[in-house]
Amino acid sequence: MSYWLVRVGERVDFRLLGSVAVVAADGRELAVGSPKRRSLLAMLLLHPGLPVGVDRLTEALWDERPPRHARTVIHNHVSGLRALLAAHGAAAAGVELATDGSGYLLRAPAAAVDAGRFERYLRTARAAREPGAAVAALGEALALWHGPALAGTEPSLPLLCAARSLEELRLAAVEELARAHGRLGDHGAAAGVLAVEAALNPLRESLVAALMLALGRAGRRSEALEWFRRTRRTLAEQLGIDPGAELVEAHAVLLRSEAAPKAGPVAVPAPVPVPVPPATAAGPAVAAPAPGPFPRRPRGFSGREGELAALDRAARSPGAIAVVTGGAGIGKTALAVHWAHLHRAEFPDGQLFVDLCGHSQLPERPTGAVLRELLLALGLPAEQMPSSPAALAARYRELTYGRRMLIVLDNARRSEQVRPLLPDGDDCVTLVTSRDRLGGLVATDAARPVPLAELSAPQSVTLLATTLGPDLGPDLVGSEPEAAARLARLCDGLPLALRLAAARIATCPSLGLAALADELADEQGRLGLLEVEDTSVAAALALTVQHLSVPARRLFRQLGTHTGTTLDSRTAAALADCALPQAAGALEQLATAHLVVEIGRDAYTLHDLVRLYARSLPAGAGGDEALLRLLDHLLRTLLAASAAAEPGSEPCCELPADARRPVGVRPFPDRAGALAWYAAERDTLRGAALAAVAAGRHDRAWRLVLLQWPLIVWQVRDGWVPLLEHGLAAAEADLAPGAQSRARALLGWVLLEEGRPEEALVHLERAPGLAALAGDRSAEAVALVNLAAAFARHGGDGAPARARELLGRALALAERAGRADLVALARQHLADTCLADGAPEEAARHAARGLALAEPPFPAARRVVLQTLYGRALAATGHPEEAAHHLEAALRAARLHQYGEGESAARAALAALRAGAAPGGRQR
Repeated sequence: MSYWLVRVGERVDFRLLGSVAVVAADGRELAVGSPKRRSLLAMLLLHPGLPVGVDRLTEALWDERPPRHARTVIHNHVSGLRALLAAHGAAAAGVELATDGSGYLLRAPAAAVDAGRFERYLRTARAAREPGAAVAALGEALALWHGPALAGTEPSLPLLCAARSLEELRLAAVEELARAHGRLGDHGAAAGVLAVEAALNPLRESLVAALMLALGRAGRRSEALEWFRRTRRTLAEQLGIDPGAELVEAHAVLLRSEAAPKAGPVAVPAPVPVPVPPATAAGPAVAAPAPGPFPRRPRGFSGREGELAALDRAARSPGAIAVVTGGAGIGKTALAVHWAHLHRAEFPDGQLFVDLCGHSQLPERPTGAVLRELLLALGLPAEQMPSSPAALAARYRELTYGRRMLIVLDNARRSEQVRPLLPDGDDCVTLVTSRDRLGGLVATDAARPVPLAELSAPQSVTLLATTLGPDLGPDLVGSEPEAAARLARLCDGLPLALRLAAARIATCPSLGLAALADELADEQGRLGLLEVEDTSVAAALALTVQHLSVPARRLFRQLGTHTGTTLDSRTAAALADCALPQAAGALEQLATAHLVVEIGRDAYTLHDLVRLYARSLPAGAGGDEALLRLLDHLLRTLLAASAAAEPGSEPCCELPADARRPVGVRPFPDRAGALAWYAAERDTLRGAALAAVAAGRHDRAWRLVLLQWPLIVWQVRDGWVPLLEHGLAAAEADLAPGAQSRARALLGWVLLEEGRPEEALVHLERAPGLAALAGDRSAEAVALVNLAAAFARHGGDGAPARARELLGRALALAERAGRADLVALARQHLADTCLADGAPEEAARHAARGLALAEPPFPAARRVVLQTLYGRALAATGHPEEAAHHLEAALRAARLHQYGEGESAARAALAALRAGAAPGGRQR
């Protein structure tokens, strides 16, 4: 909303029709503070003289998740506002911010709030008997607006609803002003008032109908009919509905009327007419078209502060060109129009807007035709129009040279499509919107790229409510806020998808947001639900895909096979079965077309709706070959990751004999990088394992699970049981007893750490026998270690002895297998068990021997555990100084390697040592 204004010594004016602010009498804007403080003030101003409860203020400031001390925060903001008002003499002007029970109220003179003055002007206009008086009053009312209502406040539901209500009043005032101009017979002025609002509110049929009638009465019948055709198409594409009765009636009136001469040239899509001064000596004077008002910020526009700032910076250079890029339906045009509104005073010679149809069901528009339309809009008579494209471009540059204009070239596809349309001189600013990056313009014309991402969650919810309309949107979103947020997530923040979801709700309000969100959660049917008649997310994406090169198009189809949302060129090469450079080039083309998003060096992500669309294409399922290429690529990457995460260890399995060799495998320079990759790709790997099971590739499925063991062991309480159960089932289906043993040993360990010992023992007791059956000494040693750990923790009487016996067998097997890593692991558990069993000397011996093995390249975390155990054993055997030395070294190493659990264990042991007690407890 707007500003509030304090005039010291005169009165206090609070403005809500724009950005909330305080301005002193001398014109200085006072520092109100944070958006939350502005939100609190706005809530009080929306209810002048009435108490607003703390609960209502809390909802306005934090929406769904207030902090624990919300009341204290609100009190602090109230104190800050009081101090600001007091410092500028507000009390003398009759302004008081008072406490009232459990809330606050703001007393101020009736004329102090601009929203109140706006409504009084509106009432005056409606009561006026003379249209001239109505025009004057409405002009005063609309002059109070300085931007979207309540700007600068928190995007909470109460404030969004209030802003929407004020915006509806503003649009009603615009329509009434146009009617008043019409009663005066000034139909051109009426059309001028309505044109911008209709362009920025294309779904408000009453605006378009009024504009059509005003244009017809002004003798601009062809423009009026074009507005009908454009609006009918927009309603069909965005909402899947036909024009309403009011619009149809306006169309019928125009068709019945006699043809009238055009007051000025109009193009389809029509450039916005602007005032143009006579030509200089460079050419003959041309007739100036009728001036039009500068576009207002589009309804529902919010956020995008970073992109607006980028446009600000781009526009400062001579002959500035900015390229607003983003995927289909992301809001590129809205951003350009909104920025134009903010800077309208900087372009006194006007603006031009034209749709180049670069990604459209219509053919790409020829350059010559676009230049003719631009020249007509600039006022060049048709009889003076040059004949060749080169001459047209030259004349266009002549007419734009030396003028300060904004040129918006919408929906471009190629840089060469844009270059002939660039104006001449240093005073014009050109905004280009495109689904492609248009890197050629950046390279040759110094264009500044301004990429546009998906809407944030609050912006998505706002758009959803706006599209549903004032009668339905606030109630639905207000009653189902969680469902609205979930719906926004499922639509990937894509405005087109949100509008289609809103259309489904609008046509069946009883469905409700939660029910639609439940339906959209099913990936199989999501794209089908986001389709209304001939408008759909799939259709919008298809317009982009059809312009890709053959390699990029082929890769895009294979993305449906991918089981994750991130990929690199190596994964792309595996999916598309092509060379690495070709895969990198195809990925770059997909990123240029905003079908994938570049998130780092050779790192890309794709949104769910894009992935689902790729899966819906004929080759989207990928087939067995594409899936096998992906699975084998992931297996080889997992082997490299496990080697880096657990250096010194041997792989827990080998690749299948028929595994395909990928083009390249990701390198992992260290343990931290490998574990980070494991964590980042966890969902991808889980999806790959499930896809392998579904395809009957059980030999791949259990390997995809077991090769994640480094992350499973070090994040053991992170919900791994379901995945491990899938891996065990796949190993059983593959008749692989060694794999079954490893799966049961790992699953048992996880269950043990989750505090489920009975379930753990079911698996742990079977694991050693399965490994022995397979002749896998390493797997048997691991199984025995894990079983021993279970007995040591939960085995009851005789359990320590049983655990030591099992660990002794495991140690012997590991030594016979030549596995130093497993020998160190067995000695670690033996030291831990001996300490708990009252045998510190034996514990010290095992810990020392394990520590001798745990030198690089073994993981530092393993050494921390062993050194801590050794320190505890030394302390228990009466060697406190040596114990402290080892415990302090373990603590330093744990901190250095950010091993939190190891740091806690070493610190606890040190504390026990310094307290004079033998450090006890078990350590993993």
